[in-house]
Amino acid sequence: MSSTPASGAGAPEEPQGLEHWQGDALVVGGGGIGLALLEALAQRAPGLRLWATSRRPWPAGSVVPPERVLDLDLTDDSSLEACTSRLQDEDVRLRLVINTAGLLHDGALQPEKRLQQLRRDSLQRLFSVNAYGPVLLARALEPLLPRQKPLHFASLSARVGSIGDNRLGGWYGYRAAKAAQNQLLRCLALEWERRLPLACVSLLHPGTTATALSEPFRRSVPAEQLFTPERAAHHLLAVIAAQTPAHSGRFLAWDGTLIPW
Repeated sequence: MSSTPASGAGAPEEPQGLEHWQGDALVVGGGGIGLALLEALAQRAPGLRLWATSRRPWPAGSVVPPERVLDLDLTDDSSLEACTSRLQDEDVRLRLVINTAGLLHDGALQPEKRLQQLRRDSLQRLFSVNAYGPVLLARALEPLLPRQKPLHFASLSARVGSIGDNRLGGWYGYRAAKAAQNQLLRCLALEWERRLPLACVSLLHPGTTATALSEPFRRSVPAEQLFTPERAAHHLLAVIAAQTPAHSGRFLAWDGTLIPW
């Protein structure tokens, strides 16, 4: 499977530094990485008006005021439609969207270690959030995307979603759902190359980060390989800022290197 990026022929160059970016930015997911990205964007991209979505209580003193925090459930079409409608009412034109929402474990839902642990309902939940959620988010937000200005749509994937790099097995549902997300957003990148030629779609692996998602599984991770949310956000924004429409559809690690599909 080729890792050649989608072509961005004809797209004008623009300053890549985040300090030059103008417009609205939406960060989906109010977990550790999402909050850190908002803080970093407030410092590094002052020309962006920040919006957020969260399904948990919003922290006091956040760089995003409560009136710009939307409730959003990626598994619910009516919630996606309501989010789009609210942003349209605010005359939002999105320059940047970063989806950080993901599901790995939740109560009885745990990564499978062997075949007999697979359950249909667990697979459906994992795919609904990790695979279908990001591309349905893109569909919902498409009316808010500019046609004549650059835009970036990024979603957190995971190295374990790489088929070519899978040497351990296990984690059937999460691996497969992230691999499906990669394919869906690769298709999106190719479609937007034709319809929104200034768009760039990126799939990003943030590295193992000290968040609630990774907490049960990181005891064996060396300290130097475990990132704080702030460090992960710094890396992710650096990778995003370096991408252009010519790079749309790539699956990238936190340091900007290509990950095999």
